[in-house]
Amino acid sequence: MLIEGKMKVLVTDYAWKSLDIEKDILQRVGASIVAAPTGEEDELAELATDVDAILTCWKSVTKKVIQSAPRCLTIGRYGIGLDNIDVAFATSVGIVVTNVPTYCVEEVSDHAMALLLAQARKAAFYDRSIKGGRYNLRSGTPLFRIAGKTLGIAGFGKIGQAVYRKARGFGLNVCVYDPYVNDGVLSAYQVQQVSFQDLLKASDYITIHMPLTPETQHFFNYEAFLQMKRTAFLINTSRGDIIEPEGLLRALNEGLLAGAGLDVLSKEPPDPADSLILHPKTVITPHAAFNSEESLAELQRSAAEQAASVMAGKLPPHVVNPGVLEQSNLRAIFKDTGSGTPSR
Repeated sequence: MLIEGKMKVLVTDYAWKSLDIEKDILQRVGASIVAAPTGEEDELAELATDVDAILTCWKSVTKKVIQSAPRCLTIGRYGIGLDNIDVAFATSVGIVVTNVPTYCVEEVSDHAMALLLAQARKAAFYDRSIKGGRYNLRSGTPLFRIAGKTLGIAGFGKIGQAVYRKARGFGLNVCVYDPYVNDGVLSAYQVQQVSFQDLLKASDYITIHMPLTPETQHFFNYEAFLQMKRTAFLINTSRGDIIEPEGLLRALNEGLLAGAGLDVLSKEPPDPADSLILHPKTVITPHAAFNSEESLAELQRSAAEQAASVMAGKLPPHVVNPGVLEQSNLRAIFKDTGSGTPSR
């Protein structure tokens, strides 16, 4: 799909009904949209040859794709995480990379709490049982009171902090594992900063809000699950590969955990026969935590506005590789960086 204009913006993929919001914003700077039919790497590399910007949701913007885009000034992520963009290579060739760090905070934190409640109160289990013809209160017991239990939050950024606010309303005590969180941030909350091992041992529920990096891949693995309470539930609305799927399946089968609520998986969409999907102790949703009409509109608008800003010579608000702005090979030419001098 091509929407006419002088400059071009490649949209690799999107999860909403239309690109009308992006179209309205980008056409103000004379840019048209090229929407990729499949978002596969070879296709993106072919489409990227004459584009000035790339916007991506879930599809990967790899080194190959970036090498095929000699005119590209900026790559924008529809979202927060950057694991599907080769940021290091983009930086090396002078491309500004942006994300949308403030959207869907309420939605994802709501979803994390929904998964926690669904597991703690066996809501999904009872629903499946009744629809399968089994109306039996005792089949879901024992159940335990939520108030007074401990929620461990792994990653205390904006979403983790929003979960804290909602969890306290349910009477949960909260501990936090985040080696990068500022002490000043923690001082504003009634939380205890703990080691990862203490988080595993102390928590009745653990909710994951960490970015996916080489260090956090399979951070939650079988060895970690051995340290958790057998009555504990694991919740993940962050990235699927932070959990080792084989280790989680083994832990569930061995009764090391009471259950897991997962909005993200290592493979999306999953194999319908995947044992984690079919497991009676899991509640699975289709990477839906970010989704609301309000968050999608906010996401589309922010991503498109940042791409438009770069193409118009204006510095966008959420540059994730600020070092690129000082490089001699910076492709964008910014009319004003705030210092009163042009930046290239």
